[in-house]
Amino acid sequence: MKELRSLKALFYLIPALVMMAGFPVSLAAQEHNTTHQETSQTTGQEAHADSTSAGHGTDMHGDTAHEAHACHFHGDVVETEYDATSTAFHHISDANVYSIGSFNFPLPCILYAKGHGWDVFSSGKFNFDFFGHGEGRTAYNQYVLDAGAVKRIQDASFPSGEIALEGFIHENKVVDGENKEISYACYQGKHYLLESQSTADGGLFGGGITSFYDFSLTKNVVTMLLISLLLAWAFFSIAKAYRTRDNMAPKGLQSFVEPIFLFIQDEVAKPFLGHKWEKFLPLLLSLFFFILGLNLFGQIPFLGGSNVTGNLGFTAVLALITFIVVTINGNKHYWSHIVWMPGVPAIIKILILTPVEILGMFIKPFTLMLRLFANITAGHIVVMAFVGLIFMFGKLGESIAGGVVGAVVSIPLTIFIMAIELLVAFIQAYVFTLLTASYIGAATEEHHHAEKH
Repeated sequence: MKELRSLKALFYLIPALVMMAGFPVSLAAQEHNTTHQETSQTTGQEAHADSTSAGHGTDMHGDTAHEAHACHFHGDVVETEYDATSTAFHHISDANVYSIGSFNFPLPCILYAKGHGWDVFSSGKFNFDFFGHGEGRTAYNQYVLDAGAVKRIQDASFPSGEIALEGFIHENKVVDGENKEISYACYQGKHYLLESQSTADGGLFGGGITSFYDFSLTKNVVTMLLISLLLAWAFFSIAKAYRTRDNMAPKGLQSFVEPIFLFIQDEVAKPFLGHKWEKFLPLLLSLFFFILGLNLFGQIPFLGGSNVTGNLGFTAVLALITFIVVTINGNKHYWSHIVWMPGVPAIIKILILTPVEILGMFIKPFTLMLRLFANITAGHIVVMAFVGLIFMFGKLGESIAGGVVGAVVSIPLTIFIMAIELLVAFIQAYVFTLLTASYIGAATEEHHHAEKH
């Protein structure tokens, strides 16, 4: 049975997607959480100069620079204005702790720094707040946990082992014409400059190449593993139902998945891929169900708040998979229309058409990556913005009446947007699958000779 063979293929393809996507997701830069490496280096030089001129016992960045930024942990009671933007970005960013509601749980940390070696430990070593923003009160081997993200202290003189911190400082500074957030860890009255999260994007996503690499099982990676296990269980159950209930009406989970399965087969694979549809159907189904599962899981309130498909590292890997499949399976007819189109003057091909077609090969997966990322991220940010109205109207508890008004306004809008997000979860999984099928179909389409007149 073709359906059963395709389901079996999913058992291998979805774990492969997890393996390929997991590493880039843990390294993908989050622009709101990271700082360009050159920013850190510049600020680090300033800090070093200050400490050298002031002596070993003085503040690493000067006392005057931090008068307006008292050293404290996020969970401490400090009167500050509610920052809706940072709150929204914090909740959609990846982290080295797993959050269920406001409760945080430790995850494995696997870190490497040149000259320092490997460090493998639980993020519980950071003594982070179980209820709150996942901010570590202890440094471990010159690593700290700042708002759920592992960062590294740049100053090599900072002691190794478990060191109790006094808090963190975050400052906004204009560097190279851009507003950047610079972070410091406080220890014994000194402020130690922190590197941003580990990134391997060359600055493309707002980060840079840091001196350390984070191979940890982050919140998004754990979510991918959970969804892959859930999908494996579902598909094994459905495959068993096909074997034991042959020629019988589907029921239970089988009756829910089978219409979706047939829709992708009959409305996506066959129209775009022709007689080769069966070869690529497992890939299309894997992409659809994996993206859909992650989209739906990310919308469950208080259950992790994962934003996997809103992570550029994840969407980039899926787009790269599509690019590789299209490139490998492209036939002679496909490549001839990219490199050397028949019936077109050579000068036009060299100067215009061939460069445009080659550029289009890379633009297609790039748009796949951005479309999924932008739509999912935008939905999460809008939901957080509406929830933030409660705190903005209530002035962080100062105005009960304002909080009530904020809740009256926020709750209906949030429910409406979450309903829209539920629809978007299906649409984006379908669009990604549809475009993947269209790109593969264009690459594998057989050459049709012109009809004789």
